[in-house]
Amino acid sequence: MSREHRQSLMIQRLWRCIIIVLLLPVASRGQQLKPEYRIDAGKMVIRLNVHTADSTLNGFIHRYNLEDMDLRDLVKKHIDEPLRRQGWKIDWKSNGQIVISKRLNQLQSAMDEKPERPERPEAREKTEVQGKSGFTELMELVMNLGDKEAAPPASTSNGNLSGTNHFRYKHTVHVVDSSATFSLRGYPNAREVFLAASFTNWQNGKLAMHKTTDGWAADVNLPPGKYYYKFIVDGNWMTDPDNLLVENDGNGNENSVYYKPNKGFQLRGYTDAKKVVLAGSFDNWSPDEIVMDKTDKGWRVAMYLAPGTYTYRFVVDGKWMTDPENDSKLPNEFNDFNSAITLGTPHLFALRGHTEAKDVVLSGSFNGWQPDQLHMIKKSTGWELPYVLGPGNYEYKFVVDGNWITDPANPLIVTTDGKPNSYIILEPNYTFHQKGFKDAKTVYLAGDFDNWSPNTLLMANKGDEWTYSVYLSPGKHLYKFIVDGNWTKDPDNPLWEDQDNSIIWQAK
Repeated sequence: MSREHRQSLMIQRLWRCIIIVLLLPVASRGQQLKPEYRIDAGKMVIRLNVHTADSTLNGFIHRYNLEDMDLRDLVKKHIDEPLRRQGWKIDWKSNGQIVISKRLNQLQSAMDEKPERPERPEAREKTEVQGKSGFTELMELVMNLGDKEAAPPASTSNGNLSGTNHFRYKHTVHVVDSSATFSLRGYPNAREVFLAASFTNWQNGKLAMHKTTDGWAADVNLPPGKYYYKFIVDGNWMTDPDNLLVENDGNGNENSVYYKPNKGFQLRGYTDAKKVVLAGSFDNWSPDEIVMDKTDKGWRVAMYLAPGTYTYRFVVDGKWMTDPENDSKLPNEFNDFNSAITLGTPHLFALRGHTEAKDVVLSGSFNGWQPDQLHMIKKSTGWELPYVLGPGNYEYKFVVDGNWITDPANPLIVTTDGKPNSYIILEPNYTFHQKGFKDAKTVYLAGDFDNWSPNTLLMANKGDEWTYSVYLSPGKHLYKFIVDGNWTKDPDNPLWEDQDNSIIWQAK
């Protein structure tokens, strides 16, 4: 490396450090700073933050065995050269945000050069103490497309059902009460245009669109929710060119995404602000994703929220603040508070006994395993806390005067990273049926929905079949049966991967 090149790198790093130091005061202590990963546009993306607590960062690194990626030096010392040499692109953003990305074909090339392959579930017990390389773990994420919790212990995923719309033009889908008008601009010479969607049973229920002065339109009565749709122009299927939200259905098809809102957020005043953003647990506290619209009286944005409990803040020109019109707040890990909102019916968590305890806290995958947020209410027979959760599979524990324990009244236990966690299934939406294994004594169900626990979901023997009901989020899931201790793929399911894991696609 030439002397001029070294000097250039030093200057770049110096300026980067200066910028980060200048931005430190505006980083909110109420902001959630957990690492995250996602797959976006053919790339593996990891988001970090220079203000992330050491314990959280170490947990993320340990969870996926990423010691070979020098993430600590990147976050704490701003040293990015080793990662760049490995082919990662580093993007430094405001408020201490760091986003690193690498194309999937680069990850695959790295895997092709290494002998490691993602282990089979049946090999998990034999090699539990053996770690895998960071690239191997990343490829597992890519291959399985799993939505595991980044910080240990891992949570089960219930899908990304909440969100807000991103149209090029505000009135691409116009909403009045329960009616939504879908519009396709242009195509004046088309003979016929149809709307096909998840709410029309796709092609079997396609809706004819009528011609308008600037294109085509169709009116649909929709309850709040997340929907997928396409247009069919003279027999040709196409996504909405004015919709920036597109998702793959797992079968190679791209569909436009529409959220029928059920919740409006508003911040009165601050009309002199240049930009106001809504950030919360529903979008992993992104400081630039949900930009609010300016009105005469302030700022507002509408979005769809699935049932559950959410915390949020407003970001006004880079300054984080709670909602001044919402008195409901929950403490966060920075000795501060976030505004809170709930939608749905609460589930009652109860711990019997421990009446001598001074403090009992509920912690789980649903709140990022925060140990000092959900303080339970003391009763004469123990402790209780009603907490709103949507349909899904969740892990949780009780923290009794600082000691973490599983729920003694719940027999379902999953082990994550060597730690046992209580496990609940709320509003199951899929039942596994298996008519084989007639001579088996026990059959367990295991998959990505329970972190491949081999002895948690004991299937019921109902005459000539084994059954078990769980909640499956939309998309792809992997599973197996454990028959008298032997891992077995589903003999009645022709879909499976080269690791002998059976595949099921849950409808969106």
